[in-house]
Amino acid sequence: MAPPPLASREAVREERFSDVWSNELNDAFADIARYYDRANEIAALGLWSTFLKRFMQTVDIKPQQKVLDVCAGTNAIGIALLKREPTLDVHAMDRSAEMQTVGQQNATALGFQIKSTIGDVHTLPFPDNHFDVVTLQFASRHLRVREVFTEILRVLKPGGHFHHSDMLRPRNPIVKNLYYAYLKTCLNFTSLIVGSSPAATKFKQYFIDALDLFYTAEELSIVLRELGFVEVTVDTVFHGMIGFHRAVKPATP
Repeated sequence: MAPPPLASREAVREERFSDVWSNELNDAFADIARYYDRANEIAALGLWSTFLKRFMQTVDIKPQQKVLDVCAGTNAIGIALLKREPTLDVHAMDRSAEMQTVGQQNATALGFQIKSTIGDVHTLPFPDNHFDVVTLQFASRHLRVREVFTEILRVLKPGGHFHHSDMLRPRNPIVKNLYYAYLKTCLNFTSLIVGSSPAATKFKQYFIDALDLFYTAEELSIVLRELGFVEVTVDTVFHGMIGFHRAVKPATP
């Protein structure tokens, strides 16, 4: 089934998933936190670290910059950034205290400091024009995209860079159907291997449904431009299954 038109996509996603996003998803991620990184590596057939490396290659950073990682999870992005440039001032925000607890443990074990904020990323508790770089990886399918991207645009400094990566809805219907079949299989296998709790296991169908109502790489580029970002570019892998977007806040209003 074709997704709704781009203009009404967010309203349809909100109607379909609002209750899950608001009331249920946090419990699932609270359980997933303890094995999140391992589960991703299993589900991605060992390619998870490769996806992270590919994403990091798109991120522009300079010494002393202030960086915000939105939906930071276990701080994989913040840690990778600090390994590359230890002088960065890295902030992490996530709604899951459990995920950030694991993330803080991961950062501390490597001698890195990442400033953590727990809260709803749809309303970022930071001033306007505050960050040089904002990153967001593998979370937008669970968010009100236009709200979060608007907040990211607000907190970026003029000329600041937004780097985004996520699983996307392939444009080719054959690729899409093969992709969904693979995801259903690997989610079942991964949940069995890592011993997912019922709170996490019941969301397997949701993950497929959320992706089916998400955006293609081209559609997400349009959304970024409509919200006011410029210099929007995207690289994709696996025929559009995963996309790496880069966008810039205009230097002048």
